[in-house]
Amino acid sequence: MIVAVYKSPKKADTYLYIEKRDDFSPVPKVLMETFGRPKFIMLVPLQKRKIALVDNATLMAKIRSQGFFLQLPPPEVDMLKEFKLNQNTSK
Repeated sequence: MIVAVYKSPKKADTYLYIEKRDDFSPVPKVLMETFGRPKFIMLVPLQKRKIALVDNATLMAKIRSQGFFLQLPPPEVDMLKEFKLNQNTSK
C-alpha cells in the first residue's frame, strides 16, 4: 500500500495519512477544519518503510477501515511532576 502523508500547519508534529493523494473525502470535515490546510509531504510505500509511531500493519488497517490515519505527537512529559515523583521514590 502506498500512502500520501500530509503535515498540519496548525498542529505541531501532526500528520494525516490517506490512501489517495489529495482525496480527503474519507476524512471528517471537523477534523479537516482542526487540522488546517494539509501540506503534502510525500508518498510512501508502506511495504518498504516504517514511518508512523505505530506499526505499519495497524496503520494500513486504520486506512482501510476508516479511510485515513491521524498521527498525533506523543504527550509531553511533565518534567516537574517526574522530578517530584523520583524524589519521593528515592527516599
